[in-house]
Parts: sequence; structure tokens; C-alpha cells
Amino acid sequence: MKRSERVIRILKTLTDNPAKRYPLGHFAASLGAAKSTISEDVSLIKQTLAQMGRGTVDTVLGVAGGVRYLPGSDCARAETLIDQLCDALSKPDRILPGGFLYIADIVFSPVWASVIGELFAERFRASEAEYVLTVETKGIPIALCTAQSLGVPLVVSRRDARPTEGPSVSINFVSGSSGQIQTMSLPKRALRPSSKVLIVDDFMKGGGTAKGMTELASEFGAHPIGIAILIEMAQPERKLVSDYMSLAVLKSVDAHSRTVDVRPSKRMLL
Repeated sequence: MKRSERVIRILKTLTDNPAKRYPLGHFAASLGAAKSTISEDVSLIKQTLAQMGRGTVDTVLGVAGGVRYLPGSDCARAETLIDQLCDALSKPDRILPGGFLYIADIVFSPVWASVIGELFAERFRASEAEYVLTVETKGIPIALCTAQSLGVPLVVSRRDARPTEGPSVSINFVSGSSGQIQTMSLPKRALRPSSKVLIVDDFMKGGGTAKGMTELASEFGAHPIGIAILIEMAQPERKLVSDYMSLAVLKSVDAHSRTVDVRPSKRMLL
């Protein structure tokens, strides 16, 4: 097999299965090449991805070692993507009656959801999350892509318990935007005790939903290691949670002047 064919096959396998570790012997056997040859191919892939700012290939030596693809973006590419995201969100035709902002096309776009998931995963990869937790709203696509980039399961909390999911744990929480008491539930078998959980949501106003998911994870004995938000509102400035990151900040929506002010978040750098 030509080297170009081997490289394409290895890259395809790694990128289709982010964070999954493959022994060099796996590729050596399937591609009919020596481990040393496969190692050179992997080095070429790693170098090319680094030049593109598109993540890296992590290599671990030894019997239990192997290679895995870790999706991500370097700082320059991440800044460009966030600027493009803010530009897309700032278009006046997104303004809805009542001063709301239409974002469904962003969160349900496979391209944007994948990009956002990679940015979240890159930011929290060192925390070694074992689950991604979200609530059953528009945030599911970006949470799923985050989970895929991290190579961990996605867990979705619901507004009410479902008999088809078995016994559940439910909590009441205060909505940060309306101040109303709401409920969210999660099946008992969804999270392992003492596991690390990354919380992901598409939008934050007061932080009530994020705080609720944090408290729900704690009911399982799990440890929230961070909160990743696509868009946060500038007001109220003080949220019900403090340890979170966001990609964009919604400063204002003016239906009268047909202007939207969305800016890159400084919390991306925290």
C-alpha cells in the first residue's frame, strides 16, 4: 500500500473516533506495514494537523500506549471562528418579536455545532471529563458534539421524569431569568458516583439552569468540572454561577433600530 493511502486511512480512522486510543499494532495489522512505518505516518499526520491548527495526535509509548486524535483549534483559529460566530449572530434579521434572538440555525447546524463542540472540548480537555451534561433544549447538538470531541457519553436532563428511563432523581431549581421554580430530572443510571461532569448549554441569562444542572450532578455524587456556554447575556452581570466559560456575549437587541450587539467573550480565556 502506498504511503498516501496509509496516511489517509489512519487519519480517517482517528478523526472518525476522537479521543479513542489505537495501538500501533492495530494499524500495522490492518494496513500490512511495520510499526515503525506506521509511527512515521502518524508523525506526518501530527505535523500536518499542527500546521493547520486542527488539533493534534497524542502518542503514548509502551504496551498500553497508542495514538489518538484530539480535536481542537489553535488560538489564532479559535479567535477567527469566534469572530465569525459573533458576526453571524449580529445580523438584524435574527431579531424576533419581544426582543429575542434567533439562534436555532447556529446550534442545529452540523458545521457550527461541530466547531463549537471542538472549542469547548479543547478548553476543558485537561479536566478529563467523563460525561457531558445538558438539559433538553436547543443546547443538545452542541453538547453532543462536545461529547464526541472528548470521547465521552452525553447525558440529557429532562424537565420531567420518563417512565421509559427507569427510576430518576429530580430537583427543583430557580430560573435565573424568571425567578420561577422549575424541575429537572435524570435517570439514576445516567451518571456514576464520583465521575467528572462537564455542563454544556446554549444560552445563559441569570445562570439558573446551569446552577440547577450543577446541583443535579451533585445529587449523584458527581463532580462538575466546568460549565461551557455558547452565548451569555451581559445583564444581569452577576450570575447564579461564577465558574463558567462562554464564547459570546449578547450585549443588546434593539428591535426599534434593528441592531444586535454580540461580542467575543473574555471568559473564553479564563
